[in-house]
Amino acid sequence: MTLNIAIIVVIVVLALIAARLSIHVVKQYERGVVLRLGRVLGARNPGLVWIIPVIDRITKVSMRIITMPIQSQGIITRDNVSVDISAVAYFRVFDAVKSVIAIENVYAAIDQIAQTTLRKVVGQHTLDETLAETDIINSGIREILDETTLEWGVEVTLVELKDIQLPDSMKRAMARQAEAEREKRAKIIAAEGESLAAAALGDASDTMMAHPLALQLRNLQTLVELGVDKNSTVVFPAPLMSTISELAAFLGREAAAAGGARLPAPVGNEGIRGNVATS
Repeated sequence: MTLNIAIIVVIVVLALIAARLSIHVVKQYERGVVLRLGRVLGARNPGLVWIIPVIDRITKVSMRIITMPIQSQGIITRDNVSVDISAVAYFRVFDAVKSVIAIENVYAAIDQIAQTTLRKVVGQHTLDETLAETDIINSGIREILDETTLEWGVEVTLVELKDIQLPDSMKRAMARQAEAEREKRAKIIAAEGESLAAAALGDASDTMMAHPLALQLRNLQTLVELGVDKNSTVVFPAPLMSTISELAAFLGREAAAAGGARLPAPVGNEGIRGNVATS
């Protein structure tokens, strides 16, 4: 009786072990690749999958988009500037059988080829292009990766440059360049303002020459602005050019009057002698 119970227990244990080895659950985001005696039987859809223990082997492959960081790479750009650039790649498996059969470790392979492609593509661009045209660089890296990974049943959906580290000397040079550019723009804007102001003053002077009363109105406006501060200064505005011309005319009249007056006759030696003889 005891022997029969032991046999039953052994049979139950073996059945549980066989069931554990033969029954597999494939999740919704996975596909199961079944190999029977080393030959591919195909991919199994999500759900319960039955296999023959020892004879069959199942490999589960995730079909979700995978995020893979690309570690920082020391790269020399086309204009001989050393930079450290890191990136991130997004890819997904679209053919589970190829990802298992075509390559041994698809994740390690994509990591390595992404690093070499990053160095290759960035090295073909200058520093300014690397900083300003990241979209073009991202597209170039993704296209090169796709040409290789499609044979592995993997599609690279997106590649993005994540961080660009520049040398300190280059940062200082770029800061000086930006400062000089700002100063140039400020001087150009100031010069344009002076030009517009000069043109406006010229138009205003032409208007005042055509309408003399406009200058008087401007003087009155200036008096109003001076009176706002409640000061005790009294200002009497006068046209400067007309005052100067009137002063010049006055000096001219004075000089003409002084030149036309009769001067007294000079007294010499002959006059003195004549006075003496007469006496």
